[in-house]
Amino acid sequence: MIRQHLTRGSRVTRKHGSLSISSRNLSYEDTISNLKIGEHTRVIFQGFTGKQATANAKESIAWGTNIVGGVTPNKHGEHLGLPVLPSVREAMDKLKPDATGIYVAAHQAPAAIEEAIEAEVPLIVAVAEHIPIHDIMRIHSILKTQSKSRFVGANAPGIISAIGKCRIGFQPLPCFMPGRVGIVAKSGTLSYEAVASTTRAGLGQSLCIGMGGDVLAGTNFVDALKVFEHDDDTEGIILIGEIGGEAEMQAAEWIKEYRKRSSNPKPISAVIGGIHAAPGRVMGHAGAFTLPGEPDALTKMMYLKDAGVTVVNHPEKLGDAMKKLLGSSGRASSGAATSGAFQRRGMHTMRRVRPTSRGLTSVGSASQKRNLYIREDLAQDLLRERGFNASEYSGKGTKRLLAVGVDRRNMSPCIIASPASDPKSPHSEAKKFPFEYRKGVDTSQIQGIAKHLQLGESSKESLPRLVNGLVKLYMEKEAFLLETMLVERLGDLKIVGANFGFDDAAFRSTKRQADVHALRRVEDEDAQEVEAEKDGIVYIKLAGDGNIGTLVNGAGLAMNTVDALADAGGKAANFLDTGGKATSETVKKSFQVILQDKRVKVIFVNIFGGLTLGDMIANGILLAFKELEMRLPVVVRIRGTNEEEGQRIIAQSGLPLHAYDDFQEAAEKAIELAKET
Repeated sequence: MIRQHLTRGSRVTRKHGSLSISSRNLSYEDTISNLKIGEHTRVIFQGFTGKQATANAKESIAWGTNIVGGVTPNKHGEHLGLPVLPSVREAMDKLKPDATGIYVAAHQAPAAIEEAIEAEVPLIVAVAEHIPIHDIMRIHSILKTQSKSRFVGANAPGIISAIGKCRIGFQPLPCFMPGRVGIVAKSGTLSYEAVASTTRAGLGQSLCIGMGGDVLAGTNFVDALKVFEHDDDTEGIILIGEIGGEAEMQAAEWIKEYRKRSSNPKPISAVIGGIHAAPGRVMGHAGAFTLPGEPDALTKMMYLKDAGVTVVNHPEKLGDAMKKLLGSSGRASSGAATSGAFQRRGMHTMRRVRPTSRGLTSVGSASQKRNLYIREDLAQDLLRERGFNASEYSGKGTKRLLAVGVDRRNMSPCIIASPASDPKSPHSEAKKFPFEYRKGVDTSQIQGIAKHLQLGESSKESLPRLVNGLVKLYMEKEAFLLETMLVERLGDLKIVGANFGFDDAAFRSTKRQADVHALRRVEDEDAQEVEAEKDGIVYIKLAGDGNIGTLVNGAGLAMNTVDALADAGGKAANFLDTGGKATSETVKKSFQVILQDKRVKVIFVNIFGGLTLGDMIANGILLAFKELEMRLPVVVRIRGTNEEEGQRIIAQSGLPLHAYDDFQEAAEKAIELAKET
């Protein structure tokens, strides 16, 4: 019998009838295989008896998911004819699950995730949006110390096997068809578009992994690619990325090596979002912003293309692109036929998509408010209150960048430093120094920071106090970015510029950091954006002479709409995300916000019906016309759930509405009307 006090993570092997302990310790990397779900997967739900979990469980069970029970604190009994237990530990002992889906509110999610890690559930899926960033960083510091549990999420639609009929998440089931394409995506709505496109192309899907749009994802592109590489069910791969972090660059590096070592590599296609993102804004998803030293969307796209990836500018093109790639590779180009007819009927009609000769593109976007940037003078006050030497720049001394931010590659906080002397490009030569969330920065790292900043000997003495003070502020006030510009003055370091961003979710989800939230000055913000926020709508007015108002459900799709319009020769006036669960009322409110922008000549409604129903959106548009007495022309693209009914309602309305199901045709019509009006 092996003693329990063996080093955690050691690999146990059997050699010639005897047991031996491998010298290599296991790590979080060893949990990647837990992502391969299917009909064998035993699933439990945390928050099982709640309204959301109940509705989801009924759908998932009817589809074929092997849900074996669930957990609700302090409860024993049955729900949906399945056992309910009071803890994950007890559920692991009695139900032997392979995976858990966490269906609780954002403020309850961190504790639920930690409970699942402690119970060593092999796969943990968290779908909640607005989990505070520092809670997620703490969870990642825990995940890195173990080798039993794999985490998917947060702020993700989850993971689903179309072949194995196993859904852990909230993906729209009518879009899916068992097949041969693996999909990994940051954006939920763009992944649904990709699923629908591959279904229409007759390819279907094998496994779809929602990386999610949070700052730190439990499972990234490379993790998913490693699964797809060895998955016999997967013949082609789709990757959907966006601005923020370096995951797409890591994927490009991995793909290059994969193509070198494989005699017949699986073809890969991609969409990347964020080319037209508003500078300095968090574009909807919590992680859709660029930290100092991180690549932009164009750079990511270039790296992927250089690695041999076929990049398209809209997800509706992915089906045809993948069909061609599979055909030229000699791999299978058709999905499993057994349930394909049923799945395709669920998507309703398969309309002809007109081929285009447009070039490659990407996306820009926004979504539920997830950040709070405070005014620079208030940031300076905050620094002075904590004893920092901070004031306005006098023009003397070379500016250097010193920041505390997030290292998404290492899943931890980090110091970002740059010796840049050009104020116009303060992020050049930016280098990250990651540190453990629960330990802080050590002395050797501070020495490396001083060397990289090229500080004089006397100024190096004040650097530890400055770094440790900024880290303390970062931790205590749950910031996601504390960016300072500093100069050397008389042997000291003086802060002469500050750009501070705090996690708004910490206040909205848990009411933590009320003092920081009180520093918000709505009078400095765009009045229309603030008004939209009250209705749960994310609206960002884009700079320039854009004349096409956009109304979209989902941050990723909203990003892609802005960019794809630009690709077609148009200019969006705004980014607007009604949210993944748009209603008739939010559609009407969205029209109200857009109409306040006098630049807008036409409104382009781009809806993919996943959780949102196409007919409900159509009725919302009619409601807006009647109540707002609209005069502007509206182009409507409705795809997905109940798309036929939605298009019928628009077509028979007798109003100046133009209905399409093809994005390119809809975009060209919007551009044409914008020129005429």
